[in-house]
Amino acid sequence: MSPVAADGEARTPGPMHVLATAGHVDHGKSTLVKALTGREPDRWEEERRRGLTLDLGFVWTRLGPAGPSLAFVDVPGHERLVGTMLAGVGPVPAVLLVVAADQGWQPQSAEHLAILDALRVRHGVLAVTRSDLADPEPVRHDALARLAACSLGRVEAVPVSAVTGEGLGALRAALGRLAGMLPAPDRDADVRLWADRVFTVRGRGTVVTGTLGAGTLRTGDRLTVADGSPDGGPSEVRVRGLQCLRQDRTEVAAVARVAVNVHGPGEARIRRGGALLTPGRWTGTALLDVRLRGDDPAALPRHLTLHVGTAAVPAVVRPLGPDTVRLTLHRAVPLRVGDRALLRDPGRHHVPGGVTVLDVRPPRLARRGAAAARARTLAGLTGVPDAAGELRRRGLARREDLVTMGVPPTGTEVAPGWLADPDHWSRLRARLAAAVASHAAQHPLSPGLPTEAARRLLDLPDRSLIDALLAAPGTPPLHQRAGRIHDATRRPALPPRVRAAVEAVLRDLAAHPFRAPEADRLDELGLGHRELAAAEAAGALWRLTDTLVLAPGADTRAATVLAALPQPFTLSAARRALGTTRRVAVPLLEHLDHHGRTQRLDPTHRRCRPAPETADARP
Repeated sequence: MSPVAADGEARTPGPMHVLATAGHVDHGKSTLVKALTGREPDRWEEERRRGLTLDLGFVWTRLGPAGPSLAFVDVPGHERLVGTMLAGVGPVPAVLLVVAADQGWQPQSAEHLAILDALRVRHGVLAVTRSDLADPEPVRHDALARLAACSLGRVEAVPVSAVTGEGLGALRAALGRLAGMLPAPDRDADVRLWADRVFTVRGRGTVVTGTLGAGTLRTGDRLTVADGSPDGGPSEVRVRGLQCLRQDRTEVAAVARVAVNVHGPGEARIRRGGALLTPGRWTGTALLDVRLRGDDPAALPRHLTLHVGTAAVPAVVRPLGPDTVRLTLHRAVPLRVGDRALLRDPGRHHVPGGVTVLDVRPPRLARRGAAAARARTLAGLTGVPDAAGELRRRGLARREDLVTMGVPPTGTEVAPGWLADPDHWSRLRARLAAAVASHAAQHPLSPGLPTEAARRLLDLPDRSLIDALLAAPGTPPLHQRAGRIHDATRRPALPPRVRAAVEAVLRDLAAHPFRAPEADRLDELGLGHRELAAAEAAGALWRLTDTLVLAPGADTRAATVLAALPQPFTLSAARRALGTTRRVAVPLLEHLDHHGRTQRLDPTHRRCRPAPETADARP
């Protein structure tokens, strides 16, 4: 796989740190990194012919025989190529800022610094180049003052000449000290490799290069391609090979410049600005709420470009609060809470400010006053992932959704895959109990709140949450029967007409407890399906089937009668003992079989089982 990595010979990889260059065009960025590394960062003939960097270049060096490797993402400095510059600096944690001693601070120096500040880059070294052509001290003092006022703060500054070599040793030493200050990467993190180059190698296939800022890549890994395409096409690829510093590897851990040879149905979708992701661990979002550091949100143009990683995505801006805005992106981007990005107005070459992602699954703002309410909510957010806070705001959330949002899920699941804010969960339980009681009062002939109606009433996204609410402790206890939810402690009141008809049925059953009334008798009394269901819910009748009704407790009484028969017994003997017909005896015996009170021995014989407490007492 040797053709696929950045330029240079193979060597044993060690610890690596990645820096981007920044600075005005023609201030010697590429010349400087070539002098530091001995490698040419300009890959194209036109770049070398014109002496102008047009695309991203990648070179590296080792700081001493046992020291770490420093990889440089060399970016163009021309004002027309700031988008390319952003693709290089976006995923990189540190910067080598270059200012020429003979020209001093220039417009692209300012724009590049504004970009670094917007991205909250905190680690860097200042190189004052061409120190052989002019006194570097005035430029050094001016540049350091400008850097001190932004996220970089106090940095080392080294005068250097790439032509004479003066200062190169001091610059390498300063870069070594910078490397020692960089925070340790999380090598167990989910992978999000922003693609800065995508190309094809004959016999190898598609190769993606990028800066791996966190996580670990291994050959054989399956990754998801995030390119924001709405076509829903295949997006999975497999890692066929890896290179780091031009050496084949089976595993590469952050931080590293890495070349990934991929294969699979999703490889045709990869392009610069896309990303390779750990499957199932990221969410692509085209709607997000962010905190802005910079211009007044009310003064922002409606259309800007969001730069994150190597992606540059057109965005529609909606101001919400004094420092918060909603962004609607032209395409979905894999983002998490706490991600940092910047907004840029490419027409004016202006950076309105950096943004911190507060919410990648924000609510729609459809009702009047919703935007103001949302601004108040966002005012209390910091961009630091907080599972308890997310649950308080959302009430409910899927565990996997929190993970893809970048919020480590905590707490006990209330239903498979679901987490809930405890107070919200208690309120839902109380609302469900109130809804059941209200339905019973308003619909005495349709007792029990339909389960689906309860789900819609509580605006629950999953039926399993209703089941979980029913299982949760609470007063009153609720239970579900035949797709309806009932209050287990209350019997619905029957209308007077229905109550009188039920009492007539009970008088008929008093003399013959197992002789269920015929259909014409029920019709005569006006007891249809709804009335019988209401009577059963009220505990006034027991329905053996939809149309066979007996007095409550008739099954227990039947089991007692049958237990007195010689065992085993036949259906005919049971029918005679119960004083009923086959119409009742057959479903009644099947009910007793199902509940373990009788046992069918063969097609014609049954026997009664011992009562549960007697059976439990046996040795």
